[in-house]
Amino acid sequence: MKLKILPPTLRGSKRYIAFELMSQTPVSRDDLVNLIWGACLKLHGECETSRFRLWIMRKWDCGQNGSDFIVKGILHCNRGDEENVRAALCSVNNFHGNKVVFHTLGLSGTIHSATQKFIKSRP
Repeated sequence: MKLKILPPTLRGSKRYIAFELMSQTPVSRDDLVNLIWGACLKLHGECETSRFRLWIMRKWDCGQNGSDFIVKGILHCNRGDEENVRAALCSVNNFHGNKVVFHTLGLSGTIHSATQKFIKSRP
């Protein structure tokens, strides 16, 4: 017996946050997950963070700008919790002893529009 998938009308609404991360060392996808989850847990706690339904949808390594490594990506979260996630991302300033800076590029309702508006349009 096959399980039925929830129809779109019963699913929760999603939002996609386009971000840019500048760091002194290269950042892998696993490091990025640990960095984002750690920031949210530190600022909001476990109960609040579990409601966010955080997930990294895409990650692009954009090379180097001087001595900084630049990573762009799209982060999935629940609708209504975008500001809490953005606040947690802004609170990050180091990771494993290296300086890092998060910039939120924008907020979108679909992955496609987030990629077109905020990731591909920027040099």
